[in-house]
Amino acid sequence: MTDAVALNYRQYSEEGPPMLVLHGLFGSLSNWNWHARKWAEHFSVYVLDLRNHGASPHVERMDYAAMAQDLERFLDDHELEDCLLVGHSMGGKAAMRFALDAPQRVRALVVADIAPVTYPAGEHDEIFAGLLAINLDIMRNRQQADKVLEEYVEDEQVRQFLLSNLARDSDGQFHWRINLPVLDRSYDQLRDGIEATSTYEGPVLFLKGDKSDYINDSHRDAVLERFPAAEVKVLKRAGHWLHAEKPESFNRLVEEFFRQHQEVSGK
Repeated sequence: MTDAVALNYRQYSEEGPPMLVLHGLFGSLSNWNWHARKWAEHFSVYVLDLRNHGASPHVERMDYAAMAQDLERFLDDHELEDCLLVGHSMGGKAAMRFALDAPQRVRALVVADIAPVTYPAGEHDEIFAGLLAINLDIMRNRQQADKVLEEYVEDEQVRQFLLSNLARDSDGQFHWRINLPVLDRSYDQLRDGIEATSTYEGPVLFLKGDKSDYINDSHRDAVLERFPAAEVKVLKRAGHWLHAEKPESFNRLVEEFFRQHQEVSGK
């Protein structure tokens, strides 16, 4: 595992089975604070910054095989034999890859609004263009950055989510918490599907928003080929950001699924 990096994390509890939580593209562990506090009542919750995000190392490699290696290193470094695993979007793909690579180390898996397939190019082009258009050398405040980004991203909530990756150093200079150049160069790998070179026979729950098309009927065969025990549940009036749009329902479904399968059943 020469490419594995030590991921930044926050642990919310020490009682119950270990549960790892993975964010999506442009996200960080801070996105999951509310959920993690709830889940910590039943599980030993670790929320991670994936590589090139948050306070985790910025490196040149950005693909799902490498992210799976990072997760294995995390378990090894923390002396965790296995875990319950939940991931949203890019984090869901990383979680799927890890479950396929090391099925004995995943008790149960929840995948939030992503399928193990290759997605079309172009979806995030405007976001990358907008972020790259922000000249941090001349930015004096977030409002200036938002004004530049607004030319590319209309949705204010999305812009605020993206700009949460801006931080200041001790001299007041803005910098990105994300490794923006590497994410931009690696976007084709992040769109890639998860290869069906093996299967994960353990329990898997796919959660999708009914207003999102990231998981649809055309993905059924790809899902079952890799995860034959998979089931799908739909959150009403939710889109791709289902954990933020319907937090109570999302939190409850994950908790119920993991409590049902918290004993080692993926082995």
